[in-house]
Amino acid sequence: MVGISRGEKIFLYCNYFFMCLLIIIMLFPFWYLVMGSLSDAKLAAGGGLFLLPAGFSLDAYKAILQNGSFLSSFKTTVIVTVAGTLFGTFFTATTAYAISKKRLRGAGFVSFLILFTMLFNGGLIPNYLLIKELGMMNTLWALILPNMINAFNIFVMRSFFKGIPEELEEAAKIDGANDLFIFFRIILPLSKPVLATIGLFIAVFYWNDFFSTILYITDKDKWQLQAVLRDMISNTAQMMKATGTGMGAQQSISEFTVRMASIVVATLPILVVYPFLQKYFAKGAMIGSIKG
Repeated sequence: MVGISRGEKIFLYCNYFFMCLLIIIMLFPFWYLVMGSLSDAKLAAGGGLFLLPAGFSLDAYKAILQNGSFLSSFKTTVIVTVAGTLFGTFFTATTAYAISKKRLRGAGFVSFLILFTMLFNGGLIPNYLLIKELGMMNTLWALILPNMINAFNIFVMRSFFKGIPEELEEAAKIDGANDLFIFFRIILPLSKPVLATIGLFIAVFYWNDFFSTILYITDKDKWQLQAVLRDMISNTAQMMKATGTGMGAQQSISEFTVRMASIVVATLPILVVYPFLQKYFAKGAMIGSIKG
């Protein structure tokens, strides 16, 4: 480290130490989950910190995958997450772009109405009655539409759009482009960071949502993954009986190992997707939070 004083070196080393310590603190809970899910039930019953599996066993994952409702719930969750993320990101972008333009009459009033929903809402019972009157009970639309647009996401994206130079749009209009062409061919390609950020926010929410399933879905074949895993954790013995798990396997499976494996299964897909969006996510979160 040329040109760095002794005090600055000590400061840098302290930073490295605390950052490494922070990384360990953040990663260890997930490592504990993975190691606990791969442990034998009898050895895991003793508790402790699992730096390595206590007797390697995949029976907890087998019990989950053998559950008849797991695959259907996984399929439902993927459909809801993909559809909700695509629709939610698109409509969030169109709404944010519109209210980011001063030439739009009533843009300030519309922004106020959107902000109002962040502070006040109708409540649980009116929302339930609305979904029921619209005929969406026990359908996938009840899981997608109510959570599609979030006011916070709109304002983050609006801040990003305000930071795009208006000269780009003016030049395009001189060349004969209309608003739709400008939005789809100029604005959206420039907005990949914030689109990835908002898309990830929406996808994580849909993937982790189980309350909507409890409220609106009565058919268990249409339950989302989180609701099914919650039911599996609460009824481990019934789950093993329903899947026909033999007595030998039951001895190497417990509520603890099933709970750990369930959390890993529910978390892993988002962890797989995140690295592909990480560079856009970091940039989009910074721009959307600074500019305004």
